Amino acid sequence: MEDRVNVAENIDAVRAKINAACMRAGRDPADVTLIAVSKTKPVSMIRECMAKGITVFGENKAQELTKKIEEIPEPLDWHFIGHLQRNKVKYVAGNVKLIHSVDSIRLAEAVDAEAAKKNIVCDILAEVNAAGEESKFGLAKEEVYDFVSAASSLKHIKLRGLMTIAPYVEDPEENRLYFRLLRNLLIDINSKNIDNINMDVLSMGMTGDYEVAIEEGATMVRVGTGIFGDRHYL
Repeated sequence: MEDRVNVAENIDAVRAKINAACMRAGRDPADVTLIAVSKTKPVSMIRECMAKGITVFGENKAQELTKKIEEIPEPLDWHFIGHLQRNKVKYVAGNVKLIHSVDSIRLAEAVDAEAAKKNIVCDILAEVNAAGEESKFGLAKEEVYDFVSAASSLKHIKLRGLMTIAPYVEDPEENRLYFRLLRNLLIDINSKNIDNINMDVLSMGMTGDYEVAIEEGATMVRVGTGIFGDRHYL
C-alpha cells in the first residue's frame, strides 16, 4: 500500500500550502520549519523526502529513532515529538536537535541530568495541553509559568518554546483558538524577562490544521499523513 504514495508530490503540495498560509498571514515561509513526521515509516520513504530537500524528521519512539539514526548516516535534524518516559531520556538526549514533548518538571530534570552526564545542552519545548483534553499529555495552561520558572534554573537544557497537539477536528478553524492561546502564552512569558528564558519556537499544527496554525504564528509544523499517507503501525 505504501509504495503507491507519491511522497515527492505530497511534499510539493504541503510546501505550496505552507507558502499560501504564510502569504495570507504576511509571513516569510522561511520562518516555518516543515517537520516530516516519519514515525512508523520505513527508511526508504525517509530517503524519498531527503531527495526533495527535507532534512527535519519527527519520531515518537526512542527505539525506532535510534534504529533510524543508525541506518541513515547522513546529517539530519531529528526531532522527538512523542510522549517521553524518563527511563528513555538517555536514548534521546544528544541524538535529537529538539525534544518537543517535555510535559513535566520531573521530565525536564531528567533531560537536564542526562545532558549533564553527556556534557551537552538539550533544546526542549514545553508541551501544553491547550484544549485541556483528558486523553492528551501536556501541561495545563495554568501550569506553564511554574514550569518555565523551574526550567530556567536548569543548566543543561534550553527551553526554546512551546508545543501543542490540538484536538482532532473536521474543521481546522475550530483549533484556531488553541493555536492563538499558545502564541499568546509565549509572548506573555517572554515579556516577563525571566532569566535564561527567551522563547522563539511554536510547534503547532499537523496534517489537518497546519495552515491555520501558520496563520496563528507556528514556526514548526508536524506533517505525517500529508506527506507519507495513512499511518501503518509497525
